[in-house]
Amino acid sequence: MDWEDFAERMAAMARDLLAQDSVEATLERITESAVENVEGCEAAGILLLRDKHVETLAPTDGLVIHSDQLQERLREGPCFDAAREREQVYRIKDFTEPQEQWPEYARQARDLGIGSMMGFLLYTLDEDLGALNVYSRKPAAFTKGSETAGWLLASHAAVAFSSARTADQLQQALDTRHTIGEAMGILRERYDLGGQDAFRLMRRLSQERNVKLREVARRICETGSIDGEPPPG
Repeated sequence: MDWEDFAERMAAMARDLLAQDSVEATLERITESAVENVEGCEAAGILLLRDKHVETLAPTDGLVIHSDQLQERLREGPCFDAAREREQVYRIKDFTEPQEQWPEYARQARDLGIGSMMGFLLYTLDEDLGALNVYSRKPAAFTKGSETAGWLLASHAAVAFSSARTADQLQQALDTRHTIGEAMGILRERYDLGGQDAFRLMRRLSQERNVKLREVARRICETGSIDGEPPPG
């Protein structure tokens, strides 16, 4: 591998990841970059564990989804363990050889057409985000250089992923604040309420109806009233 060329590609990829305009676009660019930059990689995806359930994000191939579903069902596999146990790199070099660590997964994954794979913990210092998984249909497709490239990609990807989520959460907060403010204006005008009274009414409706405040505000903005009903006393 030409490491100078690879370093330049990594730098360009890092800039590209941070330039994406949404979490979804960032994730898709991460997995596309894996196929482009990790030698031997034919398919890639991101595996997240949520309440013991596996979620597959931005898969580049159906093979990734089938592998994640298999790992969830068996509760074993390199990507599953990378996300769960916080190990930086897991690797199955050759699925045609017996595997002691994940024997059942390896046997069934071979039937899916997987020849070799690697899983990289996708994390920042503040939070674990899951695992970046790369696959090949060929046995022994990944080299030591592939492993290094995957690890570097995962490191850049984690920062971009975290940054995109933070930006997305901030935008949602700003949108929510705008919606709540608009809903308060509607209540003040329609029901002749002061600003504090309008907010207290929305908060009470949120509690009584067991829905989030932003949802109450959204409904008020859409209907121009409290679901078409006069406000409670």
